Amino acid sequence: MKILFMGTAEFAVPSLEALTSAGHTLVAVVTQPDRPKGRSHELAMSAVKETALRHSLPVLQPEDVNDANSVEALARDPSDVAIVAAYGQKLSPQVLAIPRLGCLNVHASLLPKYRGAAPVAWAIINGEPETGVTVMRMAPRIDAGAIVAQDRTAISVEETAGELEHRLAQMGARLLLGVLNELAKGPLPSIPQKRGEATYARRLLKEDGLINWNQSAQKVSSFIRGMTPWPGAFAFLPMRPGAPPLRILITKATTREQAQDAAQPGLVTAASGGTLAAQALDGQVVIVRLKPAGGREMTAAEFLRGHKLAPGSRFTGPEPPE
Repeated sequence: MKILFMGTAEFAVPSLEALTSAGHTLVAVVTQPDRPKGRSHELAMSAVKETALRHSLPVLQPEDVNDANSVEALARDPSDVAIVAAYGQKLSPQVLAIPRLGCLNVHASLLPKYRGAAPVAWAIINGEPETGVTVMRMAPRIDAGAIVAQDRTAISVEETAGELEHRLAQMGARLLLGVLNELAKGPLPSIPQKRGEATYARRLLKEDGLINWNQSAQKVSSFIRGMTPWPGAFAFLPMRPGAPPLRILITKATTREQAQDAAQPGLVTAASGGTLAAQALDGQVVIVRLKPAGGREMTAAEFLRGHKLAPGSRFTGPEPPE
């Protein structure tokens, strides 16, 4: 088939790779413009653009995909269908009408649950036992189109958002190829979403990663997993009287049960023998790996070798101390 592909983030790469491997013709790959990245703020290509260039595919990078010049460029080469995956711009009715057979979207949730920009992270944060991928027909409202196909998977108790998203991207690519095989035979059956069951997974911001210790240990652990690798789960730990608290990014943690007592949430309950743990409402969060501000990621044992914590030390959140 002649396909117009639209994607930006790493999640979209397996779908693009699958389309090229299956022999489909990519009339164009549309992705976001190069953006400044890192401390140097040098312009960096999206993961999709890097993949497209590696396969010598034509690339378009409109700042606004819906303006008149963009619509004209997208319509220049006739396409059978558009495939959209983690693109990052809402498509106008004019863009949706360009492909002969319409537009399909690969989304990392079991719609109608978790519409929006961060479905994987929020599924983990909310303690969902399973999630999946959906291929849907695109509609003017975001992630509200009729469902064409879905595939389910359990969420592992140790899986981070980054690890789960990688798995879902592979699942989505396989599901997409099956859908295109059916589309080549004729019209695709689809099921309208139930609006009353829809939930929204808003985009995460850097400040969303601040840990609230005033909840169960399991919820804190799920929050850390859901925030990893972006935006990262963090807390503040006072190290010396009069000094600003140290901002610590927690990248891996487990839990252990402990009868609830009068200990304050966030209180460091273990800081020796290579074990670093903090109190939650109903148990302890055992910190396995962390990254102190200005330092590298390390194990808790490595951190404790270089940082002696005073008795009564306490991780703070949701508000850092003044």
